[in-house]
Amino acid sequence: MSLSRGALAAGAAVTAVAAVTLTVVLWPDSSDTARRSVAEASARASSAAPTPSPTRSYPLSGTPRTIPAVREHTPAHGPGWRPGKGSAVVIADGSEGLDDEGRLLADELKIGYRGEVPARAGDVELALTPSAKGGPESYTLKVHDGRVTISGPGEAGVFYGTRTLKQSVRADGLMPEGEVSDRPDRPQRGFNLDIARKFYSVAWIEDRLREMADLKLNQFGLHFSDDQAFRIQSDTHPEVVSPEHLTKAQVRQIVALAGRLHIQVVPEIDSPGHLGAVLRAHPDLQLRNVSGVASSGSLDISKPGAAKLIDELLGEYTELFPGEYWHLGADEYLALMARDPAASYPQLQRAAVQKYGPQAGIADLATGWLNDRAAVVRPHGKQPKAWNDGLFRGGVVQADKNIEVEYWTGKEYGARQPEEYLSEGRRVVNLNDEFLYYVLGQPNNFVYPTGQRIYEQWTPLVLRGTTPVPARYSGQILGGRFAVWGDLPNAQTTEQVAQGIRMPLRATAQKLWNPAKPTLSWDGFRALAGEIDKG
Repeated sequence: MSLSRGALAAGAAVTAVAAVTLTVVLWPDSSDTARRSVAEASARASSAAPTPSPTRSYPLSGTPRTIPAVREHTPAHGPGWRPGKGSAVVIADGSEGLDDEGRLLADELKIGYRGEVPARAGDVELALTPSAKGGPESYTLKVHDGRVTISGPGEAGVFYGTRTLKQSVRADGLMPEGEVSDRPDRPQRGFNLDIARKFYSVAWIEDRLREMADLKLNQFGLHFSDDQAFRIQSDTHPEVVSPEHLTKAQVRQIVALAGRLHIQVVPEIDSPGHLGAVLRAHPDLQLRNVSGVASSGSLDISKPGAAKLIDELLGEYTELFPGEYWHLGADEYLALMARDPAASYPQLQRAAVQKYGPQAGIADLATGWLNDRAAVVRPHGKQPKAWNDGLFRGGVVQADKNIEVEYWTGKEYGARQPEEYLSEGRRVVNLNDEFLYYVLGQPNNFVYPTGQRIYEQWTPLVLRGTTPVPARYSGQILGGRFAVWGDLPNAQTTEQVAQGIRMPLRATAQKLWNPAKPTLSWDGFRALAGEIDKG
């Protein structure tokens, strides 16, 4: 999956005229010739009414220019499709589930919406084809006889086809003649936002969801609890909630929009570390060392009340978020960062031995904590996730194999190379802090990532540093997310954050859709993003 795909020059196809009638183009060409091919087709379409049947008087079409780039395009002779006065979006018979997608596309293209009726010349038809080959996020987009048909086995795939149509029209004024066959390389593609350390408005979050949807991203990670604040209204424990927070009604609004855009929200309550905001209301559960000094943000998991508190919060919020994933955190538990954890925190060591036997240590107690929390969210239909530094080598207790590992760092306690997790058969999601971490204020040697670096150097196989893991593990790497963290929240305004992540997010989307080396240069990619955004 990481091998480069050769691109066939669309411009060469223009001069070949009738000598070639079928060409598969896997990547858009960055040359001026390819641009002229699209422009010439657009000019011909605008100077004369499109004919129902394409003729050879039209050049062979170029590949639609989109972000992420389409995987395959079969060009054809014809005028392509552009929104016209009589154009409308229609839904194929039996595909009424696409009503939301159809109405959104019609509004974006400023054309009519007629619902479940037969398509006419100039229309865009959306169709569910359950028997079609490909996964639920795959789609086929055909432009022929002055019409567009977008079909796929699932609603998500058809929606992504509408994103391709929208972007191509924005970039070039039309959708080129021919057929697109498209699908993502990875099932999990997303954006992670820390609202605990820096608060973001509902409007800001909704703008990012719409941006994500156009980029065919499908996961929105929401880190809403940390040392600094707890940002969502609670009915079970209102005492832990910070003054500036999202109400449950606002969360439902965000979740509803995400659902319409085929994005799953992945909530995170981190434990047993990063709980400072919760512990300010429950100081009796604060972890203290043998000298009585508090361990910042850390929960004393030897106390029975600790599990009760966290499980009540988990139970409450699993009902608020309907998606299939839940992030349990588990990273940076300060008890395990001490030079001698057992000597510094004897109560944790005693609890570990009591629960797991004389060979057990504090890492085992923390692993058992993670497994127990996973057992709390699973009955609610959640797939548990945890940060890689919440899983440890050796010991008498092992983290459940079902927990997805979100790999972000190689600086953790008992640091493990990515291959260790993969060789155990674990499934991994890539949040490599070398490329995908946008940490406000750039503390601890973090540097704001650039879109160019992601675009040119990163793939889902690059889990740590800059070196990819062996390709044999590719099937275990489920995807990745670009992440914003608010360590120094006042370092940037929310507007600056939105601008700062714009191109990195687009580059991440491209490499998760297809990790192969793009033919389009970085300058060409950046210029295309500008054309689409201004369209």
